Amino acid sequence: MALLAVERIKLFSTRSPWWCMLLAFGATIGITSIIAANWNNSPMPVVGAVFVHTLGLYVTMVMATLAVTTEYRFGTIKSLFQAVPDRTSALLAKAVVVAVLAGLVGEIAAFGSWSMSWLLTSDHSQLAIESANDWRHIAGVGLLYAAGAVLALGVGTLVRQTAGAVSIILVFALVIEGLVSLIPNIGDDIREWMPFTVATKFIFGDTDPMGLPGAEGQMEAAGPPAIGELSPWGSFAYFAGIAVVIYVISLVVAKRRDA
Repeated sequence: MALLAVERIKLFSTRSPWWCMLLAFGATIGITSIIAANWNNSPMPVVGAVFVHTLGLYVTMVMATLAVTTEYRFGTIKSLFQAVPDRTSALLAKAVVVAVLAGLVGEIAAFGSWSMSWLLTSDHSQLAIESANDWRHIAGVGLLYAAGAVLALGVGTLVRQTAGAVSIILVFALVIEGLVSLIPNIGDDIREWMPFTVATKFIFGDTDPMGLPGAEGQMEAAGPPAIGELSPWGSFAYFAGIAVVIYVISLVVAKRRDA
């Protein structure tokens, strides 16, 4: 518990987490509000309220990266490892604190976006959170942010340099996964297993037909088509598994090299 308290104090004593949280809320709740205010007369589906959740995910991952790379930048990681010789415990405490914070940011961003959609759309008859799929579309954002934070912590611990770690995460998510589909013959098959593509399916995949406006043939109005063979919860398990594997590798590397 002492390690958790230390990591919490260190995290909130710097400005970067606060700025990242504000940016995450602005990118999700703010943009969703603009979309909802200009929505046409058709009912807005639940999944439409979290359409821009990936923007907040990327910002939250940057926040998680900074939580560990700034320690290497200013040399405080050496003091931490001197005070706590068990490096695994120290880094696990940091992961717990950052993941919980990222999860809370995701939940606030998702429910805030949903609330603004409810307030600003003229017809919110399809925005009621009733089914298990509806809850996954909204509450699942927090789980996705928490897993993304663990992944970013792992990359940051391996790279130990802010610009490099942030570049790797954003370039991979925003550029490489899109370019993979350009590979002839096998590109689309590979893209189905790219981590951020799979993570998106956890939120959007398998929408609830009963919650969609109209009848059959309008399913595509609720969000992008499902990608890949995994179920939505299987997609989350896949993304979270990759995050855990990378973080465990970072723990092993951190134990073996100098701080």
